[in-house]
Amino acid sequence: MSITPLRTGHGAVPLGDAVARFLDRYRDEPGTAGTYAETLTHLLAAAGQNAPIAELGPPLYAVVMARWDERAPATWNKHLSALRSFAAYAIRNEWIVADPARHLERRKITQRGDQAVPQARLEALFTDDRNTLRERVLWRLLYDTAARAEEILTLNIGDLDLEFRRARTRSKGGDTEYLHWATATARLLPRLLAGRTAGPLFLAERRSPASGKRARALTDIDPVSGRGRLSYPRAEYLFKQASVRHDPHGSGWTLHQLRHSALKHLAASGRSAPELQAKSRHKHLATLGHYVRLGEETSARLTADNDPLARRRPR
Repeated sequence: MSITPLRTGHGAVPLGDAVARFLDRYRDEPGTAGTYAETLTHLLAAAGQNAPIAELGPPLYAVVMARWDERAPATWNKHLSALRSFAAYAIRNEWIVADPARHLERRKITQRGDQAVPQARLEALFTDDRNTLRERVLWRLLYDTAARAEEILTLNIGDLDLEFRRARTRSKGGDTEYLHWATATARLLPRLLAGRTAGPLFLAERRSPASGKRARALTDIDPVSGRGRLSYPRAEYLFKQASVRHDPHGSGWTLHQLRHSALKHLAASGRSAPELQAKSRHKHLATLGHYVRLGEETSARLTADNDPLARRRPR
């Protein structure tokens, strides 16, 4: 995609053009581009495509961020980071002189001890026939690969290597990497493909609009049915709704918990930190600390195994 140089000078650039130029920098990182686009779409809706970029200021950013006031701290921080990244880009180009997010603060994320979902409950969810085939394949694939949800949702059929049970993806840093899945996913994938040979792996329920603001890029549309790529918000909503039936607390789970659970279960089975790093594709071992640190399931098993009054089955 060719980009026409924008006029420089304080406030001279239309906001819509600046956003398009910013997102084009991530054209080879669809996961990152999608995350940023989700946030910046709301910025454009609040200010307007043709608003001068000089209108970027604390009041406008506060209006945009108010949309996520009641959401989890991690969600708030994600969108705030996107707005700050865009502002930093605008400052480097001398379109604005100060960060509009300077009055907004990241929110503290309280670490929960039950992020990993017990395997038995996940298996009950994965085999629940009340859920569609698309959802069951998506959830299995996320768990088997321990991948980020954005990486799986941006997969195209051409990225799959069914023979070797792997898929090619772009990491957060733009590197080409491979995700590997197990037998349960391998059995379901051909049913999901149903003969399709091109287009997004996971499709939305409806056809994508051919024109207008909601029109998608051709790479995000199935060439046969015209259906668009399944979005992260929709996938997250469906998972939350389905998992409520299996969550004893009645809250439901998040897609990220599938990645967290997969790595925690591997750690509990005795896999080393370097092995977990190979599976998760984290750049640094230090970031694996909360996965290597065993959690509630291990505590419960150790307690039961060392209970002197528990009845023992004869060996």
